[in-house]
Amino acid sequence: MSSLSRELVFLILQFLDEEKFKETVHKLEQESGFFFNMKYFEDEVHNGNWEEVERYLSGFTKVDDNRYSMKIFFEIRKQKYLEALDKHDRSKAVEILVKDLKVFASFNEELFKEITQLLTLENFRENEQLSKYGDTKSARAIMLVELKKLIEANPLFRDKLQFPNLKNSRLRTLINQSLNWQHQLCKNPRPNPDIKTLFVDHSCGQPNGARAPSPANNPLLGGAVPKPGGFPPLGAHVPFQPTPAPVPTPLAGWMSNPPTGTHPAVSGGPIGLGAPTIPAALKHPRTPPTNPSVDFPSADSEHASKRTRPLGISDEVNLPVNVLPVSFPGHAHSQTFSAPDDLPKTVARTLNQGSSPMSMDFHPIQQTLLLVGTNVGDLGLWEVGSRERLVQRNFKVWDLGSCTMPLQAALVKDPGVSVNRVIWSPDGSLFGVAYSRHLVQIFSYHGNDDVRQHLEIDAHIGGVNDLAFSHPNKQLSVITCGDDKFIKVWDATTGTKQYTFEGHEAPVYSVCPHHKENIQFIFSTALDGKIKAWLYDNLGSRVDYDAPGRWCTTMAYSADGTRLFSCGTSKDGESHIVEWNESEGAVKRTYQGFRKRSLGVVQFDTTKNRFLAAGDDFSVKFWDMDNTQLLTSTDADGGLPASPRIRFNKDGTLLAVSANENGIKILANTDGLRLLRTFENLAFDASRASEAAKPTVNPISAAAASSAGLTERVASVVSISAMNGDARNLGDVKPRITEETNDKSKIWKLSEISEPSQCRSLKLPENLRVTKISRLIYTNSGNAILALASNAIHLLWKWQRSERNSSGKATATVPPQLWQPSSGILMTNDVSDTNPEEAVPCFALSKNDSYVMSASGGKISLFNMMTFKTMTTFMPPPPAATFLAFHPQDNNIIAIGMDDSTIQIYNVRVDEVKSKLKGHSKRITGLAFSHVLNVLVSSGADAQLCVWSSDGWEKQKSRFLQLPSGRSPAAQSETRVQFHQDQIHFLVVHETQLAIYETTKLECVKQWVPRESAAPISHATFSCDSQLVYASFLDATVCIFTAAHLRLRCRINPSAYLSPGVSSNVHPLVIAAHPQEPNQFALGLSDGSVHVFEPLESEGKWGVPPPAENGSTSSVPTTPLVGASASDQAQR
Repeated sequence: MSSLSRELVFLILQFLDEEKFKETVHKLEQESGFFFNMKYFEDEVHNGNWEEVERYLSGFTKVDDNRYSMKIFFEIRKQKYLEALDKHDRSKAVEILVKDLKVFASFNEELFKEITQLLTLENFRENEQLSKYGDTKSARAIMLVELKKLIEANPLFRDKLQFPNLKNSRLRTLINQSLNWQHQLCKNPRPNPDIKTLFVDHSCGQPNGARAPSPANNPLLGGAVPKPGGFPPLGAHVPFQPTPAPVPTPLAGWMSNPPTGTHPAVSGGPIGLGAPTIPAALKHPRTPPTNPSVDFPSADSEHASKRTRPLGISDEVNLPVNVLPVSFPGHAHSQTFSAPDDLPKTVARTLNQGSSPMSMDFHPIQQTLLLVGTNVGDLGLWEVGSRERLVQRNFKVWDLGSCTMPLQAALVKDPGVSVNRVIWSPDGSLFGVAYSRHLVQIFSYHGNDDVRQHLEIDAHIGGVNDLAFSHPNKQLSVITCGDDKFIKVWDATTGTKQYTFEGHEAPVYSVCPHHKENIQFIFSTALDGKIKAWLYDNLGSRVDYDAPGRWCTTMAYSADGTRLFSCGTSKDGESHIVEWNESEGAVKRTYQGFRKRSLGVVQFDTTKNRFLAAGDDFSVKFWDMDNTQLLTSTDADGGLPASPRIRFNKDGTLLAVSANENGIKILANTDGLRLLRTFENLAFDASRASEAAKPTVNPISAAAASSAGLTERVASVVSISAMNGDARNLGDVKPRITEETNDKSKIWKLSEISEPSQCRSLKLPENLRVTKISRLIYTNSGNAILALASNAIHLLWKWQRSERNSSGKATATVPPQLWQPSSGILMTNDVSDTNPEEAVPCFALSKNDSYVMSASGGKISLFNMMTFKTMTTFMPPPPAATFLAFHPQDNNIIAIGMDDSTIQIYNVRVDEVKSKLKGHSKRITGLAFSHVLNVLVSSGADAQLCVWSSDGWEKQKSRFLQLPSGRSPAAQSETRVQFHQDQIHFLVVHETQLAIYETTKLECVKQWVPRESAAPISHATFSCDSQLVYASFLDATVCIFTAAHLRLRCRINPSAYLSPGVSSNVHPLVIAAHPQEPNQFALGLSDGSVHVFEPLESEGKWGVPPPAENGSTSSVPTTPLVGASASDQAQR
C-alpha cells in the first residue's frame, strides 16, 4: 500500500469519527492496523469486554509475535480467569483455562500447573502472589497500567499510537478543492454551480449535454495513469507532472525465502500470577519506542506478514523469560547454550576518537591494541586496556608529486578524505589504510607508539573500497579494490603491482582472500551484487554468484576457514546474513532478525567458529552459526548509531563498536574483562611509580605488556591532549580586535561566539551512510532541511508541530526527525561509472517543495519529496550536470550548468533542450535568475561571471572576478552567485572573496577579502531578507556580515558548536539560510553532520552592525579592500 493510500485511510478514519460511525471507526482501525486507539482499548478493558479487547488487538499483533505481545495476552487472559474464579463461576474458569491459557502451557508447564491449582482453592487470594488482589475494578486498572507500557514498548505498535495532526474535515476539504478544480476546467463555467454528485467529475451543462473532459486522476491514489508522452502542465504552483516511471526493484523475485523482519530479542519481562511489575527491560527498552531521529518501518508490510505467521513463539524465545520462579526453555535451540557468558556484551570502555569511526581492527597478537580509521581520514591507535591513545594521525599525502594528476586535481578541489578500511597484516608488523580517494597507505608498527611510513600506493581511480593482506606464493601481498571496478594485488614490501583482476561491471566493494589446502584465491563483491572469485593467474573470474541484497556486501570466513558467510544491505535497506555452500555457489542458510529497513549499510564479523555479529537497529545482534534465529542482542547501554561498525578481537573476548558523538565502545565477556583488568592494575602501578619519582608531572599511565608478553611501554610525560596535538583549541584563540581610531568604531565591538552557551545550535540526527554534506537547502515552507551527501544520498529532516514548536518551522530549539517515507526507500542519485570523486553534486527544489531535481555526476533525477520515488531521469552524461536552477516564471524550464562549460536551457515537459549557452571555459558552478531584470547570471570554475537574457538567451555581459593581488585561484575553485532580494544586485562567493555586483553594468560595488594567511571561504549565502551574509570557512569558523557594506558583525568559532573531541579536519562545506527567519542558518559539514544555528532568544540577532563607511552601499569605488576595514582584515 502506498503512503498516500495509507494517509487516505487516516482521512477516512477522521471522517467516520466526525460522522459518529463509532463501530466502523474501530473496525477500520483494527482491520487496517494503522492506528491503535489507546482510549478505546482502555474503555474496553475497564468494561471487561474481553472478546472485543482481543479482537481489536488481533489487528496489530498475535500471541506469539514477540515477548511483549505474549505478555499482553497473558495478562488479559489471566485477569479474565481470576474474575471468573472471583465470581465462583468454576465452569467459566475451566473454559478459560482450556481455551485461552493452555497455549502458554507449551512454553512453561509449571506455570500452567500453578494456574490450574487455583481451581482447588476456595479463594485464589490464598496464593501468596495473589494475596494483594483487590476488587475487579482496581485489578483492571492496575493491569491496564502495565498493558499500556507493554504496548508502548512493543515494536509492532511503533508509530501506531499517534493519530496524525489533521485539520478538521480534511477529506471534505480535499473533495471541495477537487470540485473547484474541476469547475475551473469547465468549458462553460457557470457561477454558483449546483454540485449534485461525487460519482462522476463535475461539469457545467453544455448544449449537447456532454461533459467537459476530466483531468487525469492521481495515479498514487489508484486512479488512471496519464498516457506517456509528456508532462501535462498543472499550473504555476506545480512544477510538472511526469509520467511515473516504475521504480526498479532489483530484489524482485530473486530470493525464494527472504528473511522476515524480527524484533530485538529483549525480554518482555516476567509472566506470572502476581500483580504486574514493569521490568527494567521495559523501562529502558533496547530499541527505543519513540526516537525522534528514526523513521521506523510502517505498518503496511508488517500488517500483511503477521497474519501468515505460524503458531509458536518466534525466535525471541531463545532468551529465558521469568515466569514465576521458572523460566521458559529456549525451544528453538537443540543445544544448551550460555550466550551471555560467551559473548562480549558488557561495556568495559568508552573511547572518543574525535571523528566518526569508519573501520576498526584489533592487533592479531596484542589483542587489546585497536586501530581506528575515521570519516575525515584520521587514524587512531588505542591501547584499550589502559584507555590510552598511543597514536593519532591526520590524513596527509606523503608524496604528492608522485600521485597521478586526477588525484592531485581532486585533492585540490576538495581535500576531504575518508577512511574506508584499516587492517593489520597477519603478524601485526604492518597495517594498511584504504582511503576514499585513490590511495592506500601501508604503515609499519614497531611497538608502543612507534608507527612509521612504509608504502604509499596510488591504487585506484576513485575510492579504494577495501584492502586485505594475503600470502600468495609465500610472500606477503596487499589486495585492494576500488570504484574503477578493478582488483589489484601489490607486493607488500616494495609496492610493485603483481596482478590486476578485471571483470566486474560495477565498483568493487570488498575483497576476501583465502586458501584451501594449497590453492590461494580471492572472493570479491561489487555494487551490482555480483560475487566473483579469482586465482592468482590473470585468467579471469572463476565464479559469478548473486549476493542477497545486490548492493553493499562483505564476506568473511569462520576462524578455522571452513565456513563462508556474507552480509549485505540492499539500496532499500534490506539486510541479509547468509552462509554459502561454496561448491554449489548457493545460499546454505539465511539468518533471521534484521530490522525491516536498516538505516545504513550493516557490517558484520565472525568469532570462535561459532558466532556471527552484526550492527543493526541501534544495537549489536548475535547469531549462533548453526541456528538461523537471532540468538541475542545488546544496545551497549544505548548511544549506538543505527548501523554501528563492529570488530571482534582474535579470541572473541572483546568487541569494538562505533558509537554516536565519535565514540567507540569496547564490549567484553568474562575473559575480556579479566584481560582489561590486568592492564588497569599494571597501569595503576606504573602511574604510582612515576608520581613518586616526579610529583609535579601528570604522566600518561604506562601501558603494560599484553598477553603476548610485550615489554612495558615507556610512559610519556606529556598529557594525552597535548600529545595528540589538537590544534583547534589553540587556533581558536584569536587576537583581540585592535580598535580603530575613529570614535564610532570605539563604541562598536565585534560579537565573538566561542562557547555553546552563547548561541542556540542543534546537531541534526545523523545517517551513518553519509560521510560528507555536499549541498544543503531549507524547503520553501521553512519546516524542513534537505541535504545531498557526497555519496548521492539525500537526507530530509522535518520539524513537527508540538507544544515546544507550535509553528512546526525549523528551529535550533527542537530536534527534527530524519524523515523517510513508510516504504523506507532513499532518494539516491544515479552515479556515473567513471571517476565518482569528480562528480559535482547539485540540486534544485520546486517552489511548492513537491519535487527536487538532483544530480551527482550521473543522470539528472526528479524525485517526489513525499514518497522519495524517482519520477523520471534524463540527460545521461557526458556532459554531466553541475548546477541546476528552476526558471522563476515556469517550473518546466530548467537551466542546467554542465561540466563541459555550457549551460543548457531544458524544457522538462517536452523533453527538449531549447538553447545551449556558451561563454565559460570551465565547468559551471553557479546559476541565478532575476525575475525583475529577466536575466540569468552564471558563474564558473574559470572565475568568470556572465549575464544572459532569459527571453532570447543571448549573452549580455561577461566579466572575470577581481582576484586579490598575488592570489591565484585553485584549478577547480567554485564561484557561486545568488540574487539579492532587490533582484538587481547579486552576491558572488569565491574562496578568495565575497563581493556584491550590480547586474545591469556587471560592476562590483562591494568586496570583502580575508587576509592572506586566513582559511579560504567554503560557502556563503544571503539571509532571507538579504540584510546579512552568512559565510563559512575551511577552518570551521562562521562569519556573519552586514550585507549593505560587507562588514563583519559576528564571528562563530568552532568551539561554539563542535565538541572538543571532534577532529580538526571537520569543517563546513555548505551553508543555507532559513527562508522566513533572517537570523537562522544551517551548516553542512565534512563529517556528514548538519548543524542549525540561531542567536540566543535574549539577543534576537547576530551581533551589532558596525558603523557604515561613507554611507552609501553602491557609490563607493571598488578596491580589493573596500568594505573590509583594517580591523576586519586583522581578524581573518
